Amino acid sequence: MFTMSLPWWEFVARGIAVYLFILLLLRIGGRKQVGQLSPFDFVLLLIISNSVQNSMNGGDNSLIGGMLIALSLVACNWFLGYFNLKNPSFSYFLEGKPEVFIHNGKLFEEVLTKENISHEELRAILRKNGVLHIEEVHYGVIESTGDISIIKKDKFKNPSTH
Repeated sequence: MFTMSLPWWEFVARGIAVYLFILLLLRIGGRKQVGQLSPFDFVLLLIISNSVQNSMNGGDNSLIGGMLIALSLVACNWFLGYFNLKNPSFSYFLEGKPEVFIHNGKLFEEVLTKENISHEELRAILRKNGVLHIEEVHYGVIESTGDISIIKKDKFKNPSTH
């Protein structure tokens, strides 16, 4: 239970390497947040976590080894979050930039395709924001966090009334 089959530093290195690899995969894969994941996305994350388990622990099942991996993952996450906060250019690389997908009622299909958003998902997003037709939208933006912001045209018609 307490005897490790690998040196301590290898657990740390393996955990950090797998963390960074999966972070890169998810960054390439799109920006959906956990609350926006489809069942397919969720199953993929579960399978990925299971598939990389042995690459992190190197076949070791010790309690200490598992704790070292967990500690290295949490520390790596904290350092990346801190570095991301202090370096805007790194933040752009890690999180991306907001993408406008609707401007003045015009839909940019290439952004939807790039962000892997179907027309049905788009219609649901518009309905949640009280919009029935794309023409009613001044701006539709996919934020770097994966959230979607919809700004209606009527907000801009007469700003003195607000």
